[in-house]
Amino acid sequence: MNLKKFRGTGLNNRSIGKYCTPFLALALLACPVLNEAQAGPTIEFGENGEGILKIDYKAQAQIMNRDTGSGLNNEEDTNTMRFRRNRLAFMGAWGEMYGIYVQADYFDNNAIKSLSVDNNYSSASPGSFSLLDYQIRIKFNDMAQMKIGKFKANFARENLEDCYQPLTLDRSLFLGDPFVISRDVGVALWGNLVDDKLQYRVDFLEGKSADRGTDTIASDYRFSGRVHLTLLDPEKGYGYRGTYRGTKKVLTIGAALQHEPNVVYLDSRTKTGDEDYWAATADIYAEIPMTGVGTVTLSAAYMDYDYGDRPSNYTADSNASGEKGEREGYYVKAAYMLPNLPLQFFGRMENWTFAELNGVIDHELDWMGVGLNYYIKDQSVKMTLEYSTVGFDERDTAHEDFATVVTQFQYIF
Repeated sequence: MNLKKFRGTGLNNRSIGKYCTPFLALALLACPVLNEAQAGPTIEFGENGEGILKIDYKAQAQIMNRDTGSGLNNEEDTNTMRFRRNRLAFMGAWGEMYGIYVQADYFDNNAIKSLSVDNNYSSASPGSFSLLDYQIRIKFNDMAQMKIGKFKANFARENLEDCYQPLTLDRSLFLGDPFVISRDVGVALWGNLVDDKLQYRVDFLEGKSADRGTDTIASDYRFSGRVHLTLLDPEKGYGYRGTYRGTKKVLTIGAALQHEPNVVYLDSRTKTGDEDYWAATADIYAEIPMTGVGTVTLSAAYMDYDYGDRPSNYTADSNASGEKGEREGYYVKAAYMLPNLPLQFFGRMENWTFAELNGVIDHELDWMGVGLNYYIKDQSVKMTLEYSTVGFDERDTAHEDFATVVTQFQYIF
């Protein structure tokens, strides 16, 4: 990693005051809701009360600053506010075997994107409403459970971590599955073995949707497989957590593969040479609480998203380029939580190489961030402050490195 890329992206005193003030103000405003934040309502039904339906509202409101993107020459700060997540979830169960999960989300449009600022953005632009998850859940036993519907593919650990219980502000910007938006439709089989120490997951997904207008590549299905081994307290649920805040002693090692045939052209000019998609990842997660000392968390993962062979002049299908195209990289994140105060300090670093990004072949990008979580009422009422920097490849002369500050208020009811 080239640390020179991050020079000039530091905060000045004015910026620090400007964005610590909202953090403190929102924390104070959150105090009156301490006794109100709780699990959502639960409805029982059936002759013997064997059916239940639980309703949750979950939100993450953000104040954002990026030190570029506005003004005549796009060199002035850009400041926005948005709801990063704004969701209503319905969780139902009928006895021990059957369940459902449905989650709706309203996504706010925002000028600040992952690697750019949208100069055409208007605050009057409407957001989008979507049915994010819809699942039928069947539990045969602890060793065999099934999901049918729309859900996250069983690949990257961090993408499977609860987004309302992360270690840092959010998951990596660069680990999304290609050709789908967050979730995919399919069937998953998973379960726990060996006293919950070993977990397996396999799924059968729709994958890339064929575009009959321009895409003549065959439409195929996508397959994922994931396993993990927990050496201390088990992580036996379907979703992981970024932090257990010292309630568990965890050491988990995981790995996954994903495959879909015939997703891109080897040569987009002649539309020849169908190439397959393969992805692989390996990860490790550890969280160790120490009495009187605090809780230490460490997590790391490597990911490789591959689209087969490509020529040196890179005439491959455009679907293989960009942030969600062919790439490989890793992240490392760590945190320390105080023993007697619900305050957690964190940091993370990432390094990615993209097959093509911003017109640069084998573009190397660095992402670094530091911040803190203040748990006002567990995860139900939480404040997060994060400062991050992005360093582009030195050959990418059209894009300057930038810094972003985010203050986030999380509320779950």
